[in-house]
Amino acid sequence: QVQLVESGGGLVQAGGSLRLSCARSGRTFGSYAMGWFRQAPGKEREFVAAINWSASDTYYADSIKGRFTISRDNAKNTVYLQMNSLKPEDTAVYYCAAKNTYATLTTTWEYDYWGQGTQVTVSS
Repeated sequence: QVQLVESGGGLVQAGGSLRLSCARSGRTFGSYAMGWFRQAPGKEREFVAAINWSASDTYYADSIKGRFTISRDNAKNTVYLQMNSLKPEDTAVYYCAAKNTYATLTTTWEYDYWGQGTQVTVSS
């Protein structure tokens, strides 16, 4: 089994920055694709960013392109989401996800493992 634990969420003013982390533990052997998703109240969970196992490929949702950056440190089994120029519409619970694959995945149903989420609130 794989466990994912997100951290780094919080309350920030519009225009500010946050850095989310997702630490992966348990069955760490393998090549894991990682992704970030978010879910606002009353809305479906949506894709934010994804990175493949070697960090050679990344993919972003149009709504956050140019503001957010996904990265990973495989030595630490950790993936990051640097969020800059935050907007009130970025307010949501942010989840990280993982799957043992070489591909870069952008949809919820492709991932096998999920964290519990971390709340990000952006005030105007």
